[in-house]
Amino acid sequence: MSNFSNETRSKHNSDNDVVIVSALRTPMCRARKGGLANILPSTLFEKVMQATVERSGIRGADIEDICVGNVLMPQNGFAAMRMAHIAAGVPETTSLSMVNRQCASGLSACANIANSIAANQITVGVGAGVESMSCYPMNQIKAPKVDFKSYWDNKTAMDCLLPMGVTSENVAKKYHLQRHLLDEFAAASHQKAADAQDSGKFDHEIVPVGNITKDDGIRRQTTSTILAKLKPVFSPQGPTTAGNSSQTTDGAAAVLMMTRAEAKRRKLPILGIWRGYSTAGVPPSIMGIGPAIAIPQVLEQTGLTISDIDVFEINEAFASQASYCIQELGIDPTKVNPNGGAIALGHPLGCTGARMVATLLNELKRQKTARYGVISMCVGSGMGAAAVLEVEPQSKL
Repeated sequence: MSNFSNETRSKHNSDNDVVIVSALRTPMCRARKGGLANILPSTLFEKVMQATVERSGIRGADIEDICVGNVLMPQNGFAAMRMAHIAAGVPETTSLSMVNRQCASGLSACANIANSIAANQITVGVGAGVESMSCYPMNQIKAPKVDFKSYWDNKTAMDCLLPMGVTSENVAKKYHLQRHLLDEFAAASHQKAADAQDSGKFDHEIVPVGNITKDDGIRRQTTSTILAKLKPVFSPQGPTTAGNSSQTTDGAAAVLMMTRAEAKRRKLPILGIWRGYSTAGVPPSIMGIGPAIAIPQVLEQTGLTISDIDVFEINEAFASQASYCIQELGIDPTKVNPNGGAIALGHPLGCTGARMVATLLNELKRQKTARYGVISMCVGSGMGAAAVLEVEPQSKL
């Protein structure tokens, strides 16, 4: 659950509001095959932090705290992140922490910084996320060291170890999802992303890494007919395939946050306001339903309804779980991932939540009359996370 109090939530357009003044990301590139495959996660983080300082015009020393979401790096990754932000021009006087909430790590990092600002612990901070699934592939994850003898009879506990693709099959089976509809969902994600890339919609949020300037996982020629030819991956007759699942990806993102009063003092444009954040636990065997639980919680927290939300960024871990959550909540599909989602753009685990902040805020501004957006994702081992952001008419990108 969020740490925001009722008093904090009720203060709209207050100098105490937690606002976002910069949200940037690297290109999202295919793991092992894409443009960032040989780039270290520390370098990805350094580049996005350096751009955050340069484009916002603030001094690196004015950033008081950084929280980085990451899933796959080993423990020495902490030192790598510390070295990277110092090399980027954010000095050693700035503190650093890391968070691992699996697929929600980047969003949780932003929430941690937002909560610190709301609690008057800091005034300026960065919530970020980074993942190199080329450097640290998921297939190298080892089973946890636990007392399996004592856990073996606890099915829910043991389900925490289920491969994510198996949970996708469980969702599809439980809620009677049809393969052709999942392939159509996936094809639409690629088409929306291709259209967005062609029209330059991602340009403002992307920080080049060397000569890599664009997301490279988008399959602009794919169709549901092409996707229908792919074989199931996790069950012989199941609907989940590589084509209707998220891509493994490399990337980093950073979100610069501060109080409204501080943004006004610095004369920085307010891109968005952090209005709320919520997490929820769900059965690990159907972890993909997480957004269907977390989104109503954060809407209740902020006094909003589904119909109040103009744009939903819902992570497409799998077409199965994403489409189920959209249907279950009665969300207008045209409001969801208007520029494509993780099936097309990729899902660098620790980065995704922070990346979605950048994508959402830019889309809300383009729509001009839009006001509220929601970011949400399912979380491995059985959770969901969701955040509400608001934009103001006078805000300018």
